[in-house]
Amino acid sequence: MTEVLLAVGTRKGLFIGRRRGAAWEFDESPHFNAQAVYAVAIDTRGGVPRLLAGGDSAHWGPSVFHSDDLGRTWTEPARPAVKFPQDTGASLERVWQLHPSAAEPDVVYAGTEPAALYRSRDRGESFELVRPLWEHPTRGRWMPGGGGEGLHTVLTDRRDPRAVTVAVSAAGVFRTTDGGASWAPSNSGVSAVFLPDPQPEFGQCVHKIARDSALPDRLYLQNHWGVYRSDDAGAHWTDIGEGLPSTFGFAVAAHPHRGDTAYVFPINADADRVPAGRRCRVFRTADAGRSWEPLTAGLPTEDHYGTVLRDALCTDDADPAGVYFGNRNGELYASADDGDTWRQLAAHLPDVLCVRAAVVG
Repeated sequence: MTEVLLAVGTRKGLFIGRRRGAAWEFDESPHFNAQAVYAVAIDTRGGVPRLLAGGDSAHWGPSVFHSDDLGRTWTEPARPAVKFPQDTGASLERVWQLHPSAAEPDVVYAGTEPAALYRSRDRGESFELVRPLWEHPTRGRWMPGGGGEGLHTVLTDRRDPRAVTVAVSAAGVFRTTDGGASWAPSNSGVSAVFLPDPQPEFGQCVHKIARDSALPDRLYLQNHWGVYRSDDAGAHWTDIGEGLPSTFGFAVAAHPHRGDTAYVFPINADADRVPAGRRCRVFRTADAGRSWEPLTAGLPTEDHYGTVLRDALCTDDADPAGVYFGNRNGELYASADDGDTWRQLAAHLPDVLCVRAAVVG
């Protein structure tokens, strides 16, 4: 029987659930109790799945933990896995993203605040700063977003380990095609409505990016106002927000098997951060953004105020696909049929910060 693992990072710990068939079971207590968990990854590339979690203790500070037994036990390296070199003059505030490479079996990337990219060659036990991005000539003009200056998205390309795309709040999208030796802004067509020049080379407040499962050069982007698609790996972006109740939001996720299919959760506005129209709705496109449909079966129908953050919407790799989201109300929802119908898995959790799911058995 297929087993799906669901990892839910919250303001006060990591909650882990398992689904066998239609039944869900959650661990009795949260892992990393009282720690904010902003980043989770489920690495299924090897024979044994590895879980990675970016914890943030108010007393001890941030750390990266890993588990090779589906969360039953955890290991923290004796030395900090992610640490700024002394000559940078920076200190780690938070790990925003943990991303197993799609192209290299033991490589894991970490995105941090202050905005930096780290690379691990040992499945996330130790990381090294990618200096060319840290030393990018535009860095002195990067501005923090509302949640801080975080590198929150990492995309790798299964066809080419040298191609990496990242997103920084609020500096925009940057790409490398030479393994990180050089980086270029990649924001053509993406607006920055809050700046005097609404079409700058960089400075956009990109909230999240996802890669299409069938066409690797097709990317979907949720911006601070605006939903976009790129068909050339991010070199150019086209607005695909028509048909949505709002183009402001934080999260975007792609279907794991079906091309042209992606999901967003629209928010009313940057000054009114509740679900668009105060309705709990996931929107899906099945034609690469030419049209959108609301997915509401099983979701609350009354006025709703649960904001979904950038990493709190995801898909698994099952078929049909599981789709999941958590919100700042502490509610957790799941679909086992590509988003057609939903059920609530949990309520009254702490503020949900990130959600990840994968088939593990």
